[in-house]
Amino acid sequence: MQKIVPHLWFDKEASEAAKFYTSLFNNSKIIGTTQIHGTPSGTAEMVTIKLSGQEFMLISAGPFFTFTPAISFLIACSTTQEVDTLWEQLSKDGTELMPLDAYPFSERYAWVEDRYGLSWQIMHMGDRKITQKFTPTLMFTGDVCGKAEEAINTYALVFSNAKVGDILRYVAGEGPDKEGTIQHAAFILGGQEFAAMDSAYEHNFTFNEAISFIVYCDTQEEIDYYWEKLSAVPEAEQCGWLKDKFGVSWQIVPTVMKEMMQEKDAEKLARVTEAFLKMKKFNIAELKKAYEGLNNF
Repeated sequence: MQKIVPHLWFDKEASEAAKFYTSLFNNSKIIGTTQIHGTPSGTAEMVTIKLSGQEFMLISAGPFFTFTPAISFLIACSTTQEVDTLWEQLSKDGTELMPLDAYPFSERYAWVEDRYGLSWQIMHMGDRKITQKFTPTLMFTGDVCGKAEEAINTYALVFSNAKVGDILRYVAGEGPDKEGTIQHAAFILGGQEFAAMDSAYEHNFTFNEAISFIVYCDTQEEIDYYWEKLSAVPEAEQCGWLKDKFGVSWQIVPTVMKEMMQEKDAEKLARVTEAFLKMKKFNIAELKKAYEGLNNF
């Protein structure tokens, strides 16, 4: 089971986006769709998909958050033709952030925001071995610019099966970024590849809740551990969500809840929804009681 799952927040377009994304990549499918009633957003729709074997969660839950390039997804491509094809599809009705071209790090690369505002870096990998199709990439800007390395090291200490990989640093004369800060770094958390970079240019964006990372936990002890290690903004704690000291949002979710939210019994699903909406950090025992209807006695 995938330990960390990217969670994408849409206003109303989660189902539409899921169909679009799964049409673009091999070994992709919609796993399931669930409607949750009675949330602060009204009825929310959750869609779970797999893209080239990697799981993503999409939700339609109102116009509260907007995607920014602070978190993008690098798509590893084995041919330049694949880059061109994906660029054509993803850039349609979208925005070009870096034009399709040859760059020192790749003979074919582009950075685009798609029609929904989600950012993708489409990159020909050349002779490099592709071990993961999509790599979440965190860009540290504004108040957290220069903190990419601290964040990487923090996350590597928190997560198991973690490793800090190759780091490319800015050198003197590459301003506005400070010498020694991160131009690009690779790291692994929970066995999954991530990347990070600093950017001192003027940006009108930073991390927000539009993209968060679900961390699935088997036990209450595991939930408690990640909550204690990651949560740094008390006012952001709600329904399993937290925000770390760098502004990145995480959802610490019991694995059993994944099964509960796929429940076809409307009454069971309603009880679980009512229970978790009252929680900040999830309590597995209380969620199980709600699921079984034991909290009514």
